[in-house]
Amino acid sequence: MPNITTYDFIDENRRRTVFLMVLFPVTLVILVYLAIILFSLFAADAQSTAQRSQISPLDMANQTAMYVLPLISAAAIIWIFISYFFGQKIIISTAGAVEITKETAPEIIRIVENIAITAGLPMPKVYAINDGGMNAFATGRDPEHSYVVLTKGLVNKLEKPELEGVIAHEIAHIGNRDIRTMLIMVVCISFATLAAEILLRMAWSRRGGDKKNGAQLLFLLLALALYLYGYLVAPLLKFAVSRTREFQADATAALITRNPQGLIGALKKISGNSVVETLKDKESMSAMCIETPLSEKYRNSLFTKFSGLFATHPSIEERVKALETMDGNRQ
Repeated sequence: MPNITTYDFIDENRRRTVFLMVLFPVTLVILVYLAIILFSLFAADAQSTAQRSQISPLDMANQTAMYVLPLISAAAIIWIFISYFFGQKIIISTAGAVEITKETAPEIIRIVENIAITAGLPMPKVYAINDGGMNAFATGRDPEHSYVVLTKGLVNKLEKPELEGVIAHEIAHIGNRDIRTMLIMVVCISFATLAAEILLRMAWSRRGGDKKNGAQLLFLLLALALYLYGYLVAPLLKFAVSRTREFQADATAALITRNPQGLIGALKKISGNSVVETLKDKESMSAMCIETPLSEKYRNSLFTKFSGLFATHPSIEERVKALETMDGNRQ
């Protein structure tokens, strides 16, 4: 792993966030425009010879794009704005997490407080998912607006040093500003897939008449473009999210706790027992977790396997080996 300081990593994550926020609407507009051109070619074939001579498919595409692209762009920008400020709450709600406090879980709050103080960061809010699987993630837009989410399976099955290692790992993601980058990634994918589903329903609701059939075709092609973005293009953008971020968070956690063996033990226990019911089919959120929460069915799906080609997480084995090296135990 390259010798990168925490400050270098924070600066790099800031650049990635800006890059993703610019690239998201640009690639979306390109895909939508290509779908409009395809629609225009189909529409041109359906026209009479006289009509074709009046307007070319490209001119037709440009005219359609004048109405469609501003709407799509405005919706994407509004979605980014809303998600940047409220996306973490949407993610927590999707996970089915409930906030825990000193009154409900004093030991967990005490551990989080101690680690946050050691890391020199504000105390994040802490949430729990009522699930026997072992997993965790952090989210938020910055350290002042951050959240750590733990499953009850993780809390109940790990020894205290192991739990400290996992919490320190998630707080390291907060300190490194990984949470902001991953929030934007989830926003990109969720916007595309949600918009595609809406357009698909609109397409099926329109039947009969040439104009209605034309609108139906346009909606179908736009939905296809958005699905392609959500499941094929967005995973490519994950290249912007370096695999070294997990190694960096592991290393930072080991330094915070001064106990690499705690996180090593936790990772070994989490491996193979990380499925979370509320997240088992949420591929877009899996990269946020310390280990994939997806069920075997979704891990083996075509879209997930394709996304896995651009995985942002190294394997548990690689991470354990790196931590053992830190601890002076080469195996």
